[in-house]
Amino acid sequence: MLLLAKNYKADFDPTGWHLSEKIDGIRAFWNGKQLISRNNIPFNAPDWFIECLPSNVQLDGELWISRKGFNEVSSVVRTEKGSDWSRVQYLLFDIPRTDFGPVENRWSILQKLVIKINRDHIKMIPNTICQGHDHLHKLLSLVIEHEGEGIMMRKPGSMYVNKRSDTLLKVKKFYDEEAIVTGHNVMMSNGREVTGMMGSLKCVNESGDEFKVGTGFTDHERKNPPKIGSKITYKYFEKSKDGAPRFPVFVCVRDYE
Repeated sequence: MLLLAKNYKADFDPTGWHLSEKIDGIRAFWNGKQLISRNNIPFNAPDWFIECLPSNVQLDGELWISRKGFNEVSSVVRTEKGSDWSRVQYLLFDIPRTDFGPVENRWSILQKLVIKINRDHIKMIPNTICQGHDHLHKLLSLVIEHEGEGIMMRKPGSMYVNKRSDTLLKVKKFYDEEAIVTGHNVMMSNGREVTGMMGSLKCVNESGDEFKVGTGFTDHERKNPPKIGSKITYKYFEKSKDGAPRFPVFVCVRDYE
């Protein structure tokens, strides 16, 4: 399991934390031989894309094309070899090793490695030091203004851990989480069922909260809804007192990651 982020809560001083843009791409782990997803599914990256990557250092990053380009990069990396990987970049943000010291040390090694690789499609995501709440929210507003997703916060001196950790936080206008689809509800119109159309998904998230997701779908997705047992990403504004997400909106299926 890779290091996963928790949601930021404005109940502490973020001064001194490392800030970077949250990249809306496909998480990819380089194990020294191939690129694989969070679910250990190999990506069909062409040889020219991965031949420059080191065999003795593991890498953690995102396959990315552009802001608001998640669907585009998803389409490319899910197809067989021969698809247009020329638009894809591998944006690195860590070395997923627990024995490589604190994050600053891992970044120093990673930066030298990227310089040595010297390929346009292999880059390191830049970081800056947070100067306080105002700095954090100004940077978030700037990223959102340019159609970015949000901000990632990394605790200074933090070690790499293979789990969800409060040393890595995501800051967004809307929160997002993952859930498992447990059932389908048929669409209703004027009190009648609409044949062949899904109205909402029954879901359960990592905390065990059960809820429905009924918005964010295209007509095609309502006719071909995510299968029961599949993993989805949803976004929401806040949580209710009982912990369930309020106004959850479907984002995408995440099974291939």
